[in-house]
Amino acid sequence: MPEKLYTTGEVAEVFGVSYVAVEKWAYSGKIKYIRTSGGKYRYPESEVKRLLDEQMPKGKATVYVRVSSADQREDLEEQKQRLIEYARSKGYQNIEVIEDIASGLNEDRRGLAKLFELVAQRQIEAVFITYRDRLTRFGFRYLEAFFSSHGCRIETIDSEDLKESQQELVEDLIAIVTSLAGRIYGARSHKKRKIVEAVESAVRDC
Repeated sequence: MPEKLYTTGEVAEVFGVSYVAVEKWAYSGKIKYIRTSGGKYRYPESEVKRLLDEQMPKGKATVYVRVSSADQREDLEEQKQRLIEYARSKGYQNIEVIEDIASGLNEDRRGLAKLFELVAQRQIEAVFITYRDRLTRFGFRYLEAFFSSHGCRIETIDSEDLKESQQELVEDLIAIVTSLAGRIYGARSHKKRKIVEAVESAVRDC
């Protein structure tokens, strides 16, 4: 079925502007058009919808930032500023910043819990992060599907920094081993300390 085409007058009515204003949009490339055999301008419905979407006021967005330890606060602030600037470049003015200082394996992050609450209540339409692992180490696609089902998208603005990612993975691995060894042998046992030291030594030698 052929796409619906709007006349210049119809486009002007949709946007509440003058006939001349629509013609100027066409000349400047703001809206694409086709010419009929009689020289008339016609505007595809897809173009009208695209322009409507661009002009719709943006809702609320969230910037989520995370670092593993308190001595990385400088990195936390850098993430925050870059993401706020990015969100504004996308047209968002109502931006909430949520931060966590915790491992990506920590499931009890206050900031992450707050983010889930906002998404579940459909209070935000976009979440901006630097890297995927800022949200979670594993199961990112499950989070993405959950957010999407509640009308919220996740945007990652950077490709993975391999060096930083590896460093955090090492820290997470040591944290897992420490936790498991503590549960099996006791938090203060000599055997637990030996296992953790062996893992730390092996990781340093990699």
